Amino acid sequence: MSDRATEILVVGGGLGGVAAALAAAGAGNRVVLTEETDWIGGQLTAQAVPPDENPWIERFGSTAAYRRLREGIRDYYRHHYPLRAEALDLAELNPGAGRVSKLCHEPRVALAVLESLIAPHRASGRLTVLLEHRPVAAETSGDEVVSVTLEGPGGERTTVAADYVLDATENGDLLPLAGVEHVTGAEARSEHGEPHAPEEADPLNLQGITYCFAMSYHPGEDHTIERPRMYDFWRSYRPDFWPGPLLGLNAPDPRTLEPVERTFEPNPDTDPLAVSADQSADAGDKELWGFRRILARGMHRPGAFDSDITLVNWPLNDYWLRPALEVEGLVDAEAVALAHEEARQLSLSVLYWLQTEAPRSDGGTGFPGLRPRPDVTGTADGLAKSAYVRESRRIRAVTTVTEHDVSLDIVGPYGGTRHPDSVGVGSYRIDLHPSTGGDNYVDIASVPFEIPLGALLPVRTRNLLPAGKNIGTTHITNGCFRLHPVEWNIGEVAGRLASFALGHGVRPHQVREDGKLLDEFTRLLDRTGVERHWPDVRGY
Repeated sequence: MSDRATEILVVGGGLGGVAAALAAAGAGNRVVLTEETDWIGGQLTAQAVPPDENPWIERFGSTAAYRRLREGIRDYYRHHYPLRAEALDLAELNPGAGRVSKLCHEPRVALAVLESLIAPHRASGRLTVLLEHRPVAAETSGDEVVSVTLEGPGGERTTVAADYVLDATENGDLLPLAGVEHVTGAEARSEHGEPHAPEEADPLNLQGITYCFAMSYHPGEDHTIERPRMYDFWRSYRPDFWPGPLLGLNAPDPRTLEPVERTFEPNPDTDPLAVSADQSADAGDKELWGFRRILARGMHRPGAFDSDITLVNWPLNDYWLRPALEVEGLVDAEAVALAHEEARQLSLSVLYWLQTEAPRSDGGTGFPGLRPRPDVTGTADGLAKSAYVRESRRIRAVTTVTEHDVSLDIVGPYGGTRHPDSVGVGSYRIDLHPSTGGDNYVDIASVPFEIPLGALLPVRTRNLLPAGKNIGTTHITNGCFRLHPVEWNIGEVAGRLASFALGHGVRPHQVREDGKLLDEFTRLLDRTGVERHWPDVRGY
């Protein structure tokens, strides 16, 4: 076992973790950043999910650092890809011309840009990155975390002592290890009075996970994969609340729950420059190929690419049979491993069904020319390196954001809680996917919201901060706080808060409680481009 010490330890290299590490290292602190996979970037890379963002993202509604990331991705395509002239000139280039986002792109491009952002800090020696390291233990003393032990790819262990520990893991893994008070699953309606909460608490009611995968289409070729081991099960599986078999093109509309037939036509001849990506006007999820397309061949000079590439994160491959999260006394590591294996089998079964049985517009069945793209996801089978996790453990926080703070029906179009300790903004519908508790979609209109500093402060622990989906939200409000720009905002503020507290010799709770400290900290956020309040916009 080896040991090391640092000022700030960031465990988890997703978007929140990278943002935290950049903020803290940029402020001059010594930082160790760890990541369980061999890619930093989380949702954007290892999980292969194009960004879900608010409709005003090109003008406001994110931190300046997040906008630099977005522009870096666009610049990568401008500098390295054979874009046609009309695309090259677009200030708001959408490389994949997908409808889910104004910036659909390949995960490897995001990885390259993120690596370039952290490169100067690694070169300076301020930032150390430990890939393929996962937390396995934490040492605490009273209300503080002393150190975290990590296991590397060969089973070797490293213990890192730090003044501040940031939990940026996808599942909030440090919370149980460090004994931090936290919540899993759904709170009872009586706890916060949320209209969409269940009558009784259910710690195992979690949104489903998804193993996304990338594919292209090559007519006349046969790329049919080996029949997945669980194909017969998934082919016959029909949820009680689903209008047909899960492996089919008929699925509920998330907002109305009415059955809607999706369409699937690979490589349409439509001009990708004509695609509009605005989920506030059109969810865009009814035409599956273009929904999460991450490379559009028509965006480039003729002959450069013989196919689009699309990312499969559809109703067909959401997995919710069992929780994919360890819960003490209820779900153990073996059960979680089984859940992940079944989720992988589901996605492979979706691919096999598309290749062999999916209905075609010409009356035939199957698209054997669909080719999985392991080169895109960095894996052997073309599935993402890790599952897309929508809901993690959440801290018991000084401030808990509830449905009463963000629901459009409750607060009205000009409502929403204004927080005197706001440290950021976000906006997204309260979008809960089918869950392990048997719930169908819960998709509720919301208003643009502020992120309170109190939601980043555990009720007891003094030097551990959440840096992702694990802040003080509920099962319901997690649905609008879990997306890319908000996760980045949370991580960036957590990194700046740890750095600020170190520099002033105080604890984060004191920053919120002391008016002068809070004023100084929020002015720091203003100077570094963290938007803390919205202009006059309405919910969607």
